[in-house]
Amino acid sequence: MINTGLLARGLRSEFFAKYSAAPSFYGELTTRIASTGNNETYKWLGSFPQMREWGNGRLAKGLNTESYVVENNKYEATIEVDRDEISDDQTGQLKVRIGEMAQAAASHKDYLLAQLLINGATAGYNSYDGTTFFSATHASGASGNQDNDLTYNATDHTNVTSAEFKAALGAAIAAMIAFKDDQGNPMPIAPSGLVVLVPAQLYFAALEAVNAAMLGNNTNVMAGMAKVVPLPWLTDGATWYLLKTDGVVRPFIFQDREPIEFGSLEGESEEGFKREKYQYGVRARYALTYGYWQYCVRTVFN
Repeated sequence: MINTGLLARGLRSEFFAKYSAAPSFYGELTTRIASTGNNETYKWLGSFPQMREWGNGRLAKGLNTESYVVENNKYEATIEVDRDEISDDQTGQLKVRIGEMAQAAASHKDYLLAQLLINGATAGYNSYDGTTFFSATHASGASGNQDNDLTYNATDHTNVTSAEFKAALGAAIAAMIAFKDDQGNPMPIAPSGLVVLVPAQLYFAALEAVNAAMLGNNTNVMAGMAKVVPLPWLTDGATWYLLKTDGVVRPFIFQDREPIEFGSLEGESEEGFKREKYQYGVRARYALTYGYWQYCVRTVFN
């Protein structure tokens, strides 16, 4: 088989077509920051001061500053194919494998986001304030201690009802909109742009809690308040997350350094000539990290 370069171009086209079509959720849940170096420093500012009467003129007010550094990571995935397999198969099954690679690459950022959620109360997984992302002791300036790590007592935490999920959701929303800024003022958090991330075990209870017009014999005031998204990597069936996604800064940041690339080594390569092995792979550089903890509340059913 003489390699004319058509195989690589066709597979590249196949990869990006499948990559673009694959479902993913990270884009809705993160703020994208274009990165230009090996790392980025985030200097988080305290809340902007409230408007005041002009009086004797402008009064400049200092802001509480906190910062942290996030390094970009390099990711790759590569498959190796025997030349004879390509000749015999005429690329049919290879396209299937490339399609699977595309889907895996497209969902990778969702996977990383799930790991941030799962480990959010673990030492070292800190928010910009130096406290674990989920914590009962978030404090900045005059805010006092604030809690985005809640619990809710269910009759059976392994079989949560829609009514229990609705009540827990109400408590999570109430906690979120009551958060204060570093000057001790209520933050302007409206109950909008809400997304509920759940494990498979809680999906239907959550879906009914936010979509049913009636729960029991009562009107469901939560109907339509949030979007429910199941993440397959969330395996703790008693833990779920409420996110606010329409703020200027979202609860997570996608630090985009180098977008996904598709490359290949075929007939002209050393591997292709000596071993008759063709290689196809993808690479990218990026990082996912925590944004505003105020826009993400974890609830654990007891």
